Amino acid sequence: MNRRGSMIGSIEKILRIAAVGFIAAGCLAMDAGAATETGTQDIGKPSRIVSVDFCADQFVLELADRRRILALSPDARRSFSYLRKKAQDLPSIRPRAENLIIEGADLVVRSYGGGPNLGKLLAKAQVGMLQVGWAQDLEDIKTVVRAMAKGLGEPERGEALVGRMEARIEAIAQRVAAVRKSRTPPSALYTTPSGTTTGPGSLVHELMVAAGFSNFEARPGWRPLPLERMAYERPDRVIAAFFDKPGSELERWSPMRHSVASKSLGALPLTRLPGAYLACGGWFVLDALETLAPRD
Repeated sequence: MNRRGSMIGSIEKILRIAAVGFIAAGCLAMDAGAATETGTQDIGKPSRIVSVDFCADQFVLELADRRRILALSPDARRSFSYLRKKAQDLPSIRPRAENLIIEGADLVVRSYGGGPNLGKLLAKAQVGMLQVGWAQDLEDIKTVVRAMAKGLGEPERGEALVGRMEARIEAIAQRVAAVRKSRTPPSALYTTPSGTTTGPGSLVHELMVAAGFSNFEARPGWRPLPLERMAYERPDRVIAAFFDKPGSELERWSPMRHSVASKSLGALPLTRLPGAYLACGGWFVLDALETLAPRD
């Protein structure tokens, strides 16, 4: 048997053993629960939650009690993790199925971490998995928040968070309306250190429009900066994100290094957004929206 076959066999063996162990542990827990007056586990709620990427970390940290979190992803305390301060002193775990099973997770929360086969491997061991949904606008984020809160056994917290979101969105909308009024919206161009921008169909575009801007990039999707257009036309403002990330120096082949970009963007009004505001589609994108919205 080659090395790959041996490794797969070992993982499957771990899964079989873990599945038997978890079934037995579940039976013991039911018996013990009947005799416990005030246990640390809420009935119907997962009590050993693990998140396996920094997007999942945010929802777990915001919506679940700290005592119910078994571990977070290795990126939970990185600069692009919005709730990195809340992650202090909580253990981290490598997002591999065998690690999660051996550590005794009863719910794994993920956005992208753990690889494409994580769900199948966890299912064999009867470990639940909660997938973070994709959000392209603010309404999508509300839907994701509600779904995550329900999956974590905290629907009331989800509704409360959505309520706070709606109040902030309404306040921002009133501020934008009061300042912009009937004037033509100023144009803005979004960019990252790699020289990437975005047009309609993205969450960033939706935030720009909600803040009272028209998007300089009219083509949908994500693409390099439109250098040809920038040679004869400029936006009213530049929105720069992720330049605070360690190692965010301009890449050697980034369009941001082009003379057209440096000359066009260097003299324009600039709004900087921390990467943590936009790294994931969560309620915290409203921090970016509030930063972009005009002041009274």
